Amino acid sequence: MLWKRAKPDEPKWPSPWGEGRPGWHIECSAMSCALLGEQFDIHGGGMDLQFPHHENEIAQSEGATGKPFVRYWLHNGFLRVDDEKMSKSLGNFFIVRDVLKRYDPEVVRFFLLRSHYRSQLNYTDANLDEAKHSLTRLYTALHEHPAAPAPVDWNEPQAARFRDAMNDDFGTPEAIAELHQLANRSFQGDAHAAAQLKALGGVLGLLQRQPREFLQAAPIGVSAQWIEERIAARGRAREQKNFAEADRIRQELADRGIVLEDKGAATTWRRV
Repeated sequence: MLWKRAKPDEPKWPSPWGEGRPGWHIECSAMSCALLGEQFDIHGGGMDLQFPHHENEIAQSEGATGKPFVRYWLHNGFLRVDDEKMSKSLGNFFIVRDVLKRYDPEVVRFFLLRSHYRSQLNYTDANLDEAKHSLTRLYTALHEHPAAPAPVDWNEPQAARFRDAMNDDFGTPEAIAELHQLANRSFQGDAHAAAQLKALGGVLGLLQRQPREFLQAAPIGVSAQWIEERIAARGRAREQKNFAEADRIRQELADRGIVLEDKGAATTWRRV
């Protein structure tokens, strides 16, 4: 566990037990101690590392220092793609950089937080799209009923349940459910609920942009300038009472993932 006998063409160092190299487990104890100290709060990793790797880390680190090693261990579930294990051999391997070419980073964060960190996570386009629509709903609540920034009111019922969920092994799915309850109240004109929605979203790194900035982030392959030009063309068609052309342009935008909202003489847009 602590020292591996050297194999041909491997890095090696002399030792009382012959030439070799540190074992994988002792490498991690050494790095943790050097960078974080002999004791630290949180150690993470996949569930497959609980045994033998993390058990060995604990044994050797506490054996060396005589002190408790880590206060909290967080072991995440596996990522699956279309209900299959992600692997290069199956050809369903991708990296975050590829995902961000198609989805807003906040949507990806929201997608991850909707599942408990210890549960298996199934990556599909449909699940990412569902997360996008759900996050859009929260931003829409803030857009339609803006409120002045305020600190979290932990005595408020949704905030108290949010805190209880997070204190129960980072129960982010239950915490996010409380955000949707606050959005429901916000849609009904509750300014306090809107302020709480934004403040609690900040705990998870969500909902901190201006709502219009998120809602008007143009879909991939569509520029904001093109959208505004099509809206202007639709406006001219409506002035000329060419409603068939106006409806055609609305549908053209809808096909690109753009929803128009007419409020009096003004027209605004947002992503689907």
